[in-house]
Amino acid sequence: MNIADIPADIVNRLREGMAIPAVPLALCDDGRTLDTLHQTALVRYYIDAGAGGIAVAVHSTQFEIRDPDIALFEPVLALASRTCDEYGSRQGRRLLKIAGVCGKTPQAKAEASIAVKLGYHAALLSLGAWSDAGEDELIRHCRAVAAIMPVFGFYLQTSVGGRALPYSFWRRFAEIENVIGIKMAPFNRYQTFDVVRAVCDAGREKETVLYTGNDDNIVNDLLTEYAIQTATGERRVRIAGGLLGHWSVWTQKSVELLEEVKRVRSGNGPIPAALLTRAVEITDANAAFFDAANKFNGCIPGIHEVLRRQGLMGGIRCLNPKETLSPGQAAEIDRVYRSYPHLNDDDFVKANLAKWLRA
Repeated sequence: MNIADIPADIVNRLREGMAIPAVPLALCDDGRTLDTLHQTALVRYYIDAGAGGIAVAVHSTQFEIRDPDIALFEPVLALASRTCDEYGSRQGRRLLKIAGVCGKTPQAKAEASIAVKLGYHAALLSLGAWSDAGEDELIRHCRAVAAIMPVFGFYLQTSVGGRALPYSFWRRFAEIENVIGIKMAPFNRYQTFDVVRAVCDAGREKETVLYTGNDDNIVNDLLTEYAIQTATGERRVRIAGGLLGHWSVWTQKSVELLEEVKRVRSGNGPIPAALLTRAVEITDANAAFFDAANKFNGCIPGIHEVLRRQGLMGGIRCLNPKETLSPGQAAEIDRVYRSYPHLNDDDFVKANLAKWLRA
């Protein structure tokens, strides 16, 4: 499967900038069985909230879905894809579908093949399994997966299983045929700039769309225009949209935020001060959801807790029973709810929840 096989309208909207939530995993009370009712409701919520796509089987969906004794990788991908197609069609929406792909080359190729079979458009390629690999080996691996389907590069922060990836890697990665984009989520401004510069130096900034995964710096990433001086002259590029775990909650307001940012970008005028204020409010909310105070130990259950409060999940269970809210994290979520009521979409969820939960 190649980029040309993705519907043109989806590719165009991806390049213009879309909100892509990283889909969490809804589990039944046993903590191991897929809660299909709430999993379906989540995808319906993202569609009605205006998301341009979804990312499934990624970090927020829990990497443990691949464990043989759990075996939820294909069922979760299949349910999300089917819901996207069926519910999206009824709502007049066609979404970009991204599948997380992990592991060494044989596993990653097998996962990519499953994703293609299930109707996904691109693979978000995690390199967490390659912590000790050299650059040549990493590039060979990326090429092998890109031979199966379009690839989104993924710079994941080291605190949740990623590895440092230098400018030289991203320079070579951007030259791979069938690379459609890069999600930058190192939570590090220096490393984010490495990726932007590498793509521009490769002359691939028009072909390789850049998306922020920096949940700690969302608005500033989206507002900034980069002017990169290359050997062939200046190249200007923006981070088009967001592929974010943070955007899996309060999604309707996140979509509105992205559209507001796009209007500001197109106007070439001054950035409103109120938007910069909202930027730090969103970062503060993210600190509570992702449990930044405790080295992100509660990042997945924190997202679950917000969705549980809204009725979109039945509980905060994770496949790893040790993953739960950190001490004080629930109180922090209470605080950001009180402090920034304009950021949540509780009214939108309340008005539509019964529809989304309908079997």
